[in-house]
Amino acid sequence: MPCEGCMERDNKSTGATMEFLLLGFSELLCLRVLLFLIFLIIHLVTLAGNVMIFMAVVMEPSRPPMLFFLCQLSVIELCYTLVIVPKALFSLIVVDGSTISFIGCAAQMHLFVALGGAECFLLVAMSYDRYVAICQPLHYIAVMSEEFCLRLAVACCLGGFAVALGLTVAVFRLPFCQSRHINHFFCDVPAVLHLACTQSYTPELPLLAACVLLLLLPFLLILTSYVCIAAALLHVTSSVGRCKAFSTCISHLAITSLHYGCATFMYIRPKTSYSPDRDKMVSLVYTNITPLLYPLIYSLRNKEIRGVLRKMLRRKKTAQLN
Repeated sequence: MPCEGCMERDNKSTGATMEFLLLGFSELLCLRVLLFLIFLIIHLVTLAGNVMIFMAVVMEPSRPPMLFFLCQLSVIELCYTLVIVPKALFSLIVVDGSTISFIGCAAQMHLFVALGGAECFLLVAMSYDRYVAICQPLHYIAVMSEEFCLRLAVACCLGGFAVALGLTVAVFRLPFCQSRHINHFFCDVPAVLHLACTQSYTPELPLLAACVLLLLLPFLLILTSYVCIAAALLHVTSSVGRCKAFSTCISHLAITSLHYGCATFMYIRPKTSYSPDRDKMVSLVYTNITPLLYPLIYSLRNKEIRGVLRKMLRRKKTAQLN
């Protein structure tokens, strides 16, 4: 049954006149300046790190598949942070929260889910790359051709945007209560669903379907790849060779654990367990800290990306000397 005070949306209420109020961190008045400075520094460092990796890979004449996927991952992270963080920083400046239009909220949700979904599919492509490199090394160049990698990259983006579109349309077709205060710093799916005027679990079905397509299915594919990799490494007699092969997977495993750990905690749970304050803190990690850690993890653990970064810095130093 619809809740009391619900507003059935018509053409007038779904247009530009309908707005949501993002409360953000309105309860932390005394920490606003400190939080703003911390988030701003993290945001700038994240942008710099991802731009550096992107430029280093683009400037590299010969790009192996893993570097190509890293370049796409950096682009996704750049767009991901630009969709969320500027609005979050603005919410720290405004005392009573910041408003966002109905269309703006839907667009932000769609881009957020689409980019996160594209990243999930991209992690599958990267795990498949590691599987072919370790389990079928003689066929690696033939299988992971430039054309095939480009098709995988396009499929990852299209898949993420298609699932996100279906989820966003399903969420914003719901009737919302008159109180349209979103206790969050961006239009996250659970926070918007919390405003839906319904007591049933039906509105959660699109989110559940999206979780299956964007989280569960990619995770199972990644798990399958690593089971095959582990089985192949058991037949390697040399412990040095086994450690060397496994070391190429550590960066990918670290990022996969971060991404799926936060996403699973955020979205695979019933509506009754929704806690705005807890969700905002987890979202801070998910949208600010993990994008900062990604370039650091790959810069420190990936030999290829370290070599490319060294080449780029060498070229820059040579250009300055000339």
